[in-house]
Amino acid sequence: MTAAAAALLAARRVVVKVGSSLLLDEAGSPDAAFAAALAGDLAMLRSRNVGVALVSSGAVALGRGRLGLPFGRRLKLEEKQAAASAGQAALMRVWETALAPHGLCAAQVLLTRADTEARRSWLNARATLEALGRLPAVAVINENDTTATEELRFGDNDRLAARAAQMLRADLLVLLSDVDGLHTADPRVDPNAEHLAEVEAVTPQVLALAGAVDPSGVGSGGMATKLEAARMAALSGCATVIARGRPLAGGSPLAALSNGVRATLVRAQGTPQAAYKAWIAGGVLPAGALVIDAGAVKALLDGRSLLPAGVRAVQGQFGKGDVVRVLTLDGAEVARGVCVHGVDTAQRLVGLRSDAHTEDRPELIHRDDLVLAAATLKEPAHG
Repeated sequence: MTAAAAALLAARRVVVKVGSSLLLDEAGSPDAAFAAALAGDLAMLRSRNVGVALVSSGAVALGRGRLGLPFGRRLKLEEKQAAASAGQAALMRVWETALAPHGLCAAQVLLTRADTEARRSWLNARATLEALGRLPAVAVINENDTTATEELRFGDNDRLAARAAQMLRADLLVLLSDVDGLHTADPRVDPNAEHLAEVEAVTPQVLALAGAVDPSGVGSGGMATKLEAARMAALSGCATVIARGRPLAGGSPLAALSNGVRATLVRAQGTPQAAYKAWIAGGVLPAGALVIDAGAVKALLDGRSLLPAGVRAVQGQFGKGDVVRVLTLDGAEVARGVCVHGVDTAQRLVGLRSDAHTEDRPELIHRDDLVLAAATLKEPAHG
């Protein structure tokens, strides 16, 4: 079994990215056969209880055809935004048609870079994506080209896919391409170019290999952007597979990957959860604090979420999604976590039982978004 096939088999959450050059045929029309094949792959993963999300390019390319904007000319920003607006509905029709035979609907999710960097937007987007994963739907993610300004754009969907993988805490990102992965040179011009089945880390030396391997087409990405996306994903504990979207032997791309076709696996650095917990523990300055009683300390040590009933005071100014410290009554730090509510709501909830308030979320910090302090792990704090 190839390393890429093993990674796909072991993955519990997968983000798949498709470029415009795969989704559109030579005439610039949607390739229904390709979309149907990939939809079958996604349905297969869902049947194995694997969470899936799809990052799909194609809106701008479809829209420029509908608006009569010629291919081969670089679009102005406002033209690109107009094309995206005209093409987004057509793109969703492609995926809706492809997924419907499997009992799945296509759920449109449009993001900008700001949505993945502003903590509150990030949390809202993550909650939406996780909810879609529990429903008979596949999130179809694209950049919100209609409203994104040049300085707030990802610029390519490879990087957007890496951000989506971080957001979903995916353990595998699959970048479907025009080539079967990374080579030591451009295989189109160098018959001696060697295929690399595994990459341990995206170093400057690895990035240099991508220089000439940049297939032309209607998409905006190339091998360099795919490796940069893989580097971003790896830092969040997510492995990346770069594979051919149209297998030479035919068939669907993920099924072919499972069967051992050639691809490149970029290994992850740790796990998604470990990377996320490390970010909470030391990657950001806490904006405030929650002071808790001894019963709440014991609950946290038992692996439970922090509920308002165990909170005795709120300190500082923080918003929804900010990291806060969790302190004992004598001021010792017992944990840090991402607070579900802003300071005003947190103060209103202090000491209340879950059945005594009407907030959608019963907890102040969910256990998945909380990291115990090292001293707490050694010796339970008292207060």
